[in-house]
Amino acid sequence: RALEQFAMQETGLVQTRYHQYQVVGRLKPSAEKGTRKADIYKMNIFAPNKVVAKSRFWYYMSLLKRVKKANGEILQINEVFEKKPSTVSNYGIWMRYDSRTGHHNMYREYRDVSICGAVSKMYQDVAARHRSRFTNVQIVRTAQVPDDMLRKSWNKEYLERDIKFPLTHRVLRPSSKALKKTFVARRPRTCFDK
Repeated sequence: RALEQFAMQETGLVQTRYHQYQVVGRLKPSAEKGTRKADIYKMNIFAPNKVVAKSRFWYYMSLLKRVKKANGEILQINEVFEKKPSTVSNYGIWMRYDSRTGHHNMYREYRDVSICGAVSKMYQDVAARHRSRFTNVQIVRTAQVPDDMLRKSWNKEYLERDIKFPLTHRVLRPSSKALKKTFVARRPRTCFDK
């Protein structure tokens, strides 16, 4: 595990911290009030683990349906996995976050191999740009976006056929310490794009 984290830091990849959970719960039927009919609610929640997913489920249930954890029960919790985890896709995330001044709705796009990776990028991005924490961010909807429906310009750059990643400034290093020189007669060549 420590080796994986070190490799992630070295390559500069965003580590997927969040998993997608499908939580199913309801208001408990009680004998005192007669066997009341309880509607069953299902939510897709992104969280680091199952404990946090359950907590977020009850947070949303208390806001939306006025059902507390004390009066409710969780029937099922499952982790949702990507069908094709090796292909890059475009993901759109509709979210809202609470800032110091108020509530803001937002739409963001990310390219990743999984929706969990895209959500992890989103949380890091919102934390960096807007100083918003995990508890202040609420994901309203996620969807896989086709190439022709992309809105953000930084994602459209990757759709071109002749895409190139130029290495603009490369300093050649000696292959061993024995070939290293302190003084050289000419300047180093760093531009190799010609």
